[in-house]
Amino acid sequence: MTTEPPTWIKSSYSGSGGSCVEWAPTHASMTGTVPVRDSKNPNGPILNLPTDAFTAFVTGIKDGTLNPL
Repeated sequence: MTTEPPTWIKSSYSGSGGSCVEWAPTHASMTGTVPVRDSKNPNGPILNLPTDAFTAFVTGIKDGTLNPL
């Protein structure tokens, strides 16, 4: 079985100040985990979140219950 590298998409919520998050939705649909990384460090660590945890994260950002410090 061949594993293709994730196709990264920058979040539409990322600002122009360089605080950008990228995720790989195609990989998520194949594996059930959502890879997330810092776009400023594409060779850095990747956080693989279960889809329900990623959904909770996005929901918290959208509804304001997850605020930056």
